[in-house]
Amino acid sequence: MHRRNFIQKSAATAAIAGLGTSAFATSSFPQDKPSNSAFFKLRYAPGFGAFSESAGKDPIDNIHFCHDQGFRAMFDNGFMGRPTEEQDKIAAEMARLDMKMGPFVLYADFSKESMVLKDAEIRQMLVDKVKAGVEICKRTGLKWALMVPGRYNEHMDWGYQTANVIDTLRELSDIALQGGMTIVLEPLNKRDHPGLFLTGMAQTFAICRGVNSPACKIVDDIYHQQITEGNLIPNIEASWSEIGAFHLGDNPGRKEPGSGEINFNGVFRYIASKGYDDVLCMEHGKSLKGKEGELALIEAYRKADNF
Repeated sequence: MHRRNFIQKSAATAAIAGLGTSAFATSSFPQDKPSNSAFFKLRYAPGFGAFSESAGKDPIDNIHFCHDQGFRAMFDNGFMGRPTEEQDKIAAEMARLDMKMGPFVLYADFSKESMVLKDAEIRQMLVDKVKAGVEICKRTGLKWALMVPGRYNEHMDWGYQTANVIDTLRELSDIALQGGMTIVLEPLNKRDHPGLFLTGMAQTFAICRGVNSPACKIVDDIYHQQITEGNLIPNIEASWSEIGAFHLGDNPGRKEPGSGEINFNGVFRYIASKGYDDVLCMEHGKSLKGKEGELALIEAYRKADNF
């Protein structure tokens, strides 16, 4: 019988009082206590290291801990840089537990103009990046790879820059589609990242429609979009057909839900109403340090998930 059948919702408020039961031959994580949390309604995805005080640094131990606390996804921006053996091990264990992995960063150079230019050398660099990402996805079964178009050009008309971005992404998406990988574009706020080309949901939606490929979608970062434009739920609704994944973080502070001004309970309720079953990456910090902060993080998601 599945773990969730043994657990009442009220037990969720006692998160991380006990540790996990997952059995993995190479794991050193304690396995003598049962899980104490039902699965979350949505696939919130902690980053590796979010619970280092409770689970240690081993990635498999982190997967087990997160799964035993009710999480059904993980994310790792730096997955592409891990050794091949470690990538395979992580992917295999997550598949065994029916957990999904959020987008890994494929290309995000905030210091250079890239997709906005019609430059053969830059285009080839991006093609090589996508081909490398495709090989990782083929081997591990991962799906999403995150890309940022880079900085805007101060001397070129915005329309030409947009056209160059669309043309570049059409080529990259054709390569990605053949390998079963989806590129997700992340618009970022101008306050934290001045000078970048991609900033808003409507802008990114228009680019994805121009590319017109199932391999080119949006990662909607709730933190960035609250700063850039707010109007979160209407923008999610308007962009829904092109959203592939979400990033999370409250504003101000970029910490867990409830630490700032965003009504995450309402946002999560709306996303769930759309039948969404993919990943919401917890790309944020914690308000408190140590195990106390890790407990508070889980409790914050329990509260926001109570809709």
